[in-house]
Amino acid sequence: MSEGYDPNNLLDRFFGGGVALQLQYDHLFLRERELLQRRLGLTGGEVLSVGCGWNPGRHIFPRSAWRMTGTELDEVKPDALVENGTLDHGLVGRAGELGLPDASFDVVLYRLVLHHVVYQGPLAPVFAEAARVLRPGGALVCVEPGAFHPVGAGLVLANALGVGTAVHGTPDDVPLSPFRLIREARAAGLLPELHAVTFTWRRMPPAMQRALWPIDRALGSRPRAAAAGHTLMLIARRPA
Repeated sequence: MSEGYDPNNLLDRFFGGGVALQLQYDHLFLRERELLQRRLGLTGGEVLSVGCGWNPGRHIFPRSAWRMTGTELDEVKPDALVENGTLDHGLVGRAGELGLPDASFDVVLYRLVLHHVVYQGPLAPVFAEAARVLRPGGALVCVEPGAFHPVGAGLVLANALGVGTAVHGTPDDVPLSPFRLIREARAAGLLPELHAVTFTWRRMPPAMQRALWPIDRALGSRPRAAAAGHTLMLIARRPA
């Protein structure tokens, strides 16, 4: 479970959401689709969204082409998403302990989940489980905040000083090192590639966000530049 969020934090008080927040989310959704259409190499199949929350990733794995199973630690969200037609199946389970059959999915999706998982324990079981349930040629897809972006580095520092909740609302918002993501994928026997979904931040003024968007497309798939992204995408394939 994610830790509770305190809205009375410094960033929310001085740099609220509104138009800038929605603009960032719209851009993220678009960039996620662009990257997966270009790099995933799959056009349909079975996708497992782990820690699916209320947004399991249908915007990047649309119906008809993809059947989606979502998991959460309780049944409330998966059941509601099955009922409204977003998910095909919903399961209760903890990442790394799902007990699903081997080679049963074409994609395993962790969308903005691993940075909460790592607050509670190691990532190795999560990557090993993804490798086990993937079919040959399938891929693990992770979308996570990066630790090498100036904002990510600031959050890492706030967490290290014990002021994460006061600064950004929760102690378990843990940006991840891109090198760690790659290392964990390789240790699980997967073949990783890293992309920056965006270098922008949801608290930037809208005009600044728009001005920086061309950099996302120009540099987001260059390995050295991608590591500095604010939001990262790891695509890690199981060998065919």
